[in-house]
Amino acid sequence: MNYAAIKPTDVANGPGVRVSLFVSGCTHHCKGCFNSEAWDFSYGEPFTKEVQQGIFHMLAPDYIVGLTLLGGEPLEPANQEGLFPFVREVRRRFPEKSVWCFTGYDFETDILKKMLPDYPVSRELIPLIDVIVDGKFIAGLKNLRLKFRGSENQRILDVKRSLKEGKAVWMEEYR
Repeated sequence: MNYAAIKPTDVANGPGVRVSLFVSGCTHHCKGCFNSEAWDFSYGEPFTKEVQQGIFHMLAPDYIVGLTLLGGEPLEPANQEGLFPFVREVRRRFPEKSVWCFTGYDFETDILKKMLPDYPVSRELIPLIDVIVDGKFIAGLKNLRLKFRGSENQRILDVKRSLKEGKAVWMEEYR
């Protein structure tokens, strides 16, 4: 897996000060995507153990409240393979920090009905994520007033509750 960028202090992609990892590779190709250079799976740099150690170091300060995964597309099956051991280690080292994931996949259609039944790594990775912002970016629904979303079709979901209830459940504070 490659990554496009790492932001050590990001306040735009989730609550508080976060570390954001932008992975490379996306098959959605949403019109108007803000990060279209990261569609290419070979864009950027390899996501090595050394890079991961650097992110662990960035996550250590108390003022960092969590990790955000963006892209590209973190939930592309090829990217899940690379992210799962990393996110598992983030949860082990920093259980108090939240993990957010921005994805163009739809929670019910793609994650619940396809990924979880068909991909063993999805069954391991998805429960490690606290919040998923789902849905493709749709330029015609772009709304700059939305918090942590680019278009009105996207939702900010509580992953644990969504998995328990078998349907998308909004994070109430962002509804």
